Amino acid sequence: MLSKEQRAQIIDPALQRLYPSPLPPLVHKDAYTLLLAVLLSARCTDACVNRVTPALFALADTPLAMSQCSVVDVQAIIRSCGLSPQKAKAIVGLSQKLITEHAGQVPSNFEALEALPGIGHKSASVVMAQAFNQAAFPVDTHIYRMAHRWKLSEARSISRVEADLKALFPKNRWISLHLQFIYYAREHCPARRCYGKECLLCKELNGEEG
Repeated sequence: MLSKEQRAQIIDPALQRLYPSPLPPLVHKDAYTLLLAVLLSARCTDACVNRVTPALFALADTPLAMSQCSVVDVQAIIRSCGLSPQKAKAIVGLSQKLITEHAGQVPSNFEALEALPGIGHKSASVVMAQAFNQAAFPVDTHIYRMAHRWKLSEARSISRVEADLKALFPKNRWISLHLQFIYYAREHCPARRCYGKECLLCKELNGEEG
């Protein structure tokens, strides 16, 4: 039986070979547009978000401009992303808060980001990593699934899984690994196909290689 540390030592180089320069899947041009895209991605696919953000950013792509938009107009654009009433309200609300409390800038610390409407720890982690290049390991449903299939964590809470992954991998790899986990999960180990038994890494880690 491989230890968690041994598993991490197999996974890390394999993912680096497959995805040497992973790009963020959400289309954005700066920290603010990333913040909105991440907010929209809650319970929604990245592909869907990327379909609606061009129209949203055409409406407003700065905190000042968005703070002056109506929630109704924002909701009409983002309706296909799901939870549109709450998300539209959060988009306008956080934009107003950026103006009144942060001089129109997206803050670069967890506490301030998590205090914004609609932004939780995972969303704040994505912004910290991808907008500010600060070491973070956001755990979404794909990463949570892979952490369990690869037996890197037995934890049930997102926060504990995040802590387990951070303990297993070097800090300078967290940002890339977050993306590499996601791409691998989508392309090779989806929720309803591999079940931890069919993809190459799952076979290697579970001793089922043929």
